[in-house]
Amino acid sequence: MSMVAIESMASLSTDVFYDILRRLDGPSLAAAACACATFCSISREEKLWENVCSSMWPSTNREDVKSLISLIGGFRKFYADCFPLIVNKEVTEYQWNGYLENPEEWTEAEYYGDTVELESISPLDFVSIVDIRYKDKTICSKVLWGIPNANGSNSWFHNCPFRIDLLNYAARDDDSESEVTLTVSDGLPPITSMEKERKDGKLWKELRDGLRLSWIVVNRKVKQAANLASWSPLGGQRHWPTDKDFVIRFGSVLPAKDILPCQVVECILIMKFRVVNTEGEGVETTLKLTELSMQLEDMEGAHVNGRNSLLILKEALSCRRSKNYSEVLESCHLYSKVQSELKEEKMRNESRIDRLCILSGIAAFVTFWYYIL
Repeated sequence: MSMVAIESMASLSTDVFYDILRRLDGPSLAAAACACATFCSISREEKLWENVCSSMWPSTNREDVKSLISLIGGFRKFYADCFPLIVNKEVTEYQWNGYLENPEEWTEAEYYGDTVELESISPLDFVSIVDIRYKDKTICSKVLWGIPNANGSNSWFHNCPFRIDLLNYAARDDDSESEVTLTVSDGLPPITSMEKERKDGKLWKELRDGLRLSWIVVNRKVKQAANLASWSPLGGQRHWPTDKDFVIRFGSVLPAKDILPCQVVECILIMKFRVVNTEGEGVETTLKLTELSMQLEDMEGAHVNGRNSLLILKEALSCRRSKNYSEVLESCHLYSKVQSELKEEKMRNESRIDRLCILSGIAAFVTFWYYIL
């Protein structure tokens, strides 16, 4: 029976195989390529991987993005680079490795990064390709060419906190509607008041469980790409700073070895929705996307400046990745745990110093009056 099946399969045309493979998603297509020589040969077709990428990242349907992907090696390479997510489990190795040394002892090169290497990195080389899904439906696709406000080698950008507000800049070159909203028709649960939402949190749970974010960074010069998002939310706040704001956090842990003393940083991707009042019936079930931003923070929660951020982003494009999402979450949770321990240790050290200062003051006061009296 197996020989008959093989002969029947061999009699099929390549067009039939191609039609079968083009219906598969990325992981299935990669698995099929390992099944036989015929599938392996057909799976090298760029058109198949273009279909996979456009299905997963709708922003890759743009002609300028297609040209970019062709420039850096094609859709097959693009998928292989961006489908696995960044994993960094080296956090514990750098936890106490000289990070608590006095900042004034660091040299300028240690704190601000390698100036020589920085000269080879241009902010214009970076491209952000961003897609947001809610319950498998694409609600937003943005492309940002370059890094805003980073022109000139001696600009203020290099020494100021690094931050990209995607909605403020990508909308200028985008022909589509700049306003992104979610309604009941998109799958949001209807709510009659925010008071009820505070009690049951139904809208917040649906939003947290349904949202997916992909933030791909491409460097045109080195022809590399990586997805800096965690795909699913890592956390968030239900109501901040008002009762009608939902802040959702995505991100990843990026290596900063030989760039910052802490050796690792967190890439924080913030998505903020605001509840918009619906006129007439008073049902508050329309959410408007008001913020979509990226920033880098070190172990102490301090913002990384633009100079070091460029070096870190370049390094992130070649770091380790994994298709195992639980491994990615473990990496992010490990970073949060180490960060909390570091903050607690810092608070304990400050508390010891405070007590020492108080005791020294009391001793000086007692000594002074002892000699006076």
